[in-house]
Amino acid sequence: MSAARDEPTTLVRTQRRAGSGAEPRPFLFLVLQCQRPLDPPARLPLDGIDEVRFGRGPVRSIHRRSEGERALLDVRLEDGWVSSRHARITRDGGRLLLEDLGSTNGTFVNGVARKSAPLAEGDLIELGHTFFLFREVAAPDEDPGDAAPGPGQPLGLATFSPALAERFAALRAVAPANIPVVLQGESGTGKEVIARALHALSGRPGPFVAINCGALPDSLIESELFGHRKGAFSGAAEDRPGLVRAADKGTLFLDEIGDLPATSQTAFLRVLQESEVVAVGATRPVKVDLRVVVATHRDLPAMVEGGDFRGDLFARLSGFVLELPPLRKRREDLGLLIAALLRRAAPDRAADIAMSCEAARALLLREWRLNVRELEKCLATAIVLAGSGRVELDHLPPPAGMTRTPTELPRLDAQPGEPQRPAAPAAEDQERREEERREALIRLFREHRGNVSAVARAMGKGRTQIHRWIARYGIEPADYREREGG
Repeated sequence: MSAARDEPTTLVRTQRRAGSGAEPRPFLFLVLQCQRPLDPPARLPLDGIDEVRFGRGPVRSIHRRSEGERALLDVRLEDGWVSSRHARITRDGGRLLLEDLGSTNGTFVNGVARKSAPLAEGDLIELGHTFFLFREVAAPDEDPGDAAPGPGQPLGLATFSPALAERFAALRAVAPANIPVVLQGESGTGKEVIARALHALSGRPGPFVAINCGALPDSLIESELFGHRKGAFSGAAEDRPGLVRAADKGTLFLDEIGDLPATSQTAFLRVLQESEVVAVGATRPVKVDLRVVVATHRDLPAMVEGGDFRGDLFARLSGFVLELPPLRKRREDLGLLIAALLRRAAPDRAADIAMSCEAARALLLREWRLNVRELEKCLATAIVLAGSGRVELDHLPPPAGMTRTPTELPRLDAQPGEPQRPAAPAAEDQERREEERREALIRLFREHRGNVSAVARAMGKGRTQIHRWIARYGIEPADYREREGG
């Protein structure tokens, strides 16, 4: 089976375990190619595969074949920095082992050059200018289908996550119906993008009207939402229909619905119950036909319990509830999102954008505390600073909540395929802190026998941060596993 560059690749496994629908399955995701970040990513199920072989080819292709009783997966990459026989993944007991096959530019795991390494959940693999992500995720036996949206599909509903793909499929099913939808998730997870996608799929002829409830002054909320009659209050010099009526025959999107005051909650409940709105200062209601979608990063059921949100309004709103996961929990989608956001930020020249390995690695290992919104702003800034050249590490703004320092964004030497080396610290106290952290990491790796997850738990950090420090300080977790093993 082969995949052309202009089509997404999804390989269906040939061996399925009975009753494995909710069990974690090993997947390899081709996330990003530096020279062509718009190329479609790929999802490669690894269960039932005995060996994966990576090498350079004239075009990108992914082909399954048999060699005796062994099932092989040949991955050919259109990447001049990949050797013809670059690396392979084999089974070693109950784990998967990545091995470099003497490649010219090396094989990297989480930014560190490795000759061989057992793969763990979330590992970032770098071959030449191509990045893969290894994940073990719960997935049904049935393949969920292509992740990339088909022709005419709106932005936002593409995912490689089986659980999220299932919820997106349900969202598509309810889109034509006039069912209220609640979108939940951390700030920046793309709730308004999903709301716009839902409107596009609904077929409703009216407009999409977005309102941030938290941005409306308390004294003007009802007049802004429901409109007002001339003379209804001081400054009401003319009749205004209000934002609810502006969304007639369309979709009304209320962002941060949890910030809506109690009095406005009561008035809005009437809109949902009666499909009509009464303007401030008016005596007669006006019928409206609209689809309501609300979004919040707050726990609405908890607010209902605490008396801060009307239970009857929540019951009316929650016809369909979709929880959007934070970006750190759907890293396999980074390639899809980067391509879509590059097209949005620079539609005229997105196809010509390229990235350095250092920049791509930083994007794929970043924590993304502000989620998709932070990714979008980061890419928009980077392509402006890059101009007509490729995106470099220096073009990326520092992560949210951080100020860039030489040690926070380590650079690589000019040659590809070499380990990260931290830049010189700016002051002696910074150097001392860095050395203390390195010693603490080494002590914990020795104590936990090279287990990255255990070290992350001991330090109260995420695995991604531990991997950054591993790359920064040149630590080899496998050294401590081998040492303890005798």
